Amino acid sequence: MLTDLVTPTPPNDVWPALPQGAWSDTCATLQLWMQIVGKVRLALTPPINHCWNVTLYPTIRGVSTSPMPYGSRMLQIDFDFLKHRLLVETSEGESRTISLEPMTVAAFYQQVMSALESLGAPVRIWHLPNEVAAPIPFEQDTVHRAYDPEFAQRFWRVLLQTTRVFNVFRARFTGKVSPIHLFWGALDLACTRFSGRTAPQHPSMPRLPDRVTRDAYSHEVCSCGFWPGASGVEAMFYSYAYPEPPGYRDYSIAPATASFDTNFGEFVLPYEAMRQSADPDSALLEFLQSTYEAAADCAHWDRAALEVRTGPGQS
Repeated sequence: MLTDLVTPTPPNDVWPALPQGAWSDTCATLQLWMQIVGKVRLALTPPINHCWNVTLYPTIRGVSTSPMPYGSRMLQIDFDFLKHRLLVETSEGESRTISLEPMTVAAFYQQVMSALESLGAPVRIWHLPNEVAAPIPFEQDTVHRAYDPEFAQRFWRVLLQTTRVFNVFRARFTGKVSPIHLFWGALDLACTRFSGRTAPQHPSMPRLPDRVTRDAYSHEVCSCGFWPGASGVEAMFYSYAYPEPPGYRDYSIAPATASFDTNFGEFVLPYEAMRQSADPDSALLEFLQSTYEAAADCAHWDRAALEVRTGPGQS
């Protein structure tokens, strides 16, 4: 394995506790709020392979769309989890602010659409959520309304710290690799490496159009990420290969708290186990590196051509 200089971090200060039982309702509501904002980005940006044009990005205050074109103007929407507000801004200096507080998805949707219209940038989005069971149209959803500011902020802090460690891992690869970005469908922060070879057509997936999955998995990948979990399922880091090569799930990985989950069809490292380890950063890097090696070795990737090699006189 490659080794990197990573400063050890206190297990409880940098990586906050994120038990699903304490914020499950907020997590579900936040996922739907982020889908509304993400669908605005989807509507305004030109398609990029693997749907990379639709993702959101962690920032030092929250999560952002990054700049989006509206004609010759630029528009940006930011979740600010320090002051708990949503900022809708234009490149001309105009802005609208929406307080992040307990409110229905229907109310949030209406406020976002009204803010865009008042800025002279009305946007129409598909009104059904993606990747959720029994989706309710945004404008009709009065079921999801929870917002716990403490746990919303903890979630963002985990995204930010995960991005920091993922960037160390990402820098080890010279082949095609994705940005580190948040997919708002399932609310997971992901980074994907590519072998350079095409992949067989991906089978259909529940609650996702075939065109999306087949574009996402058009080429052979090893993908890792962080998922905050859902009701009854705790937060985890994950890693999977597509297509899954022979011997992959039996490959020896690290740390000892990680394993292959046959229900998810991927390697998982429970977030809490990583958080409570003596050196969380190193534990996460071990997981990312060893599961990548499982994919690359079992599928016979050209690792010498795809990986950064360090030696005397190199950094």
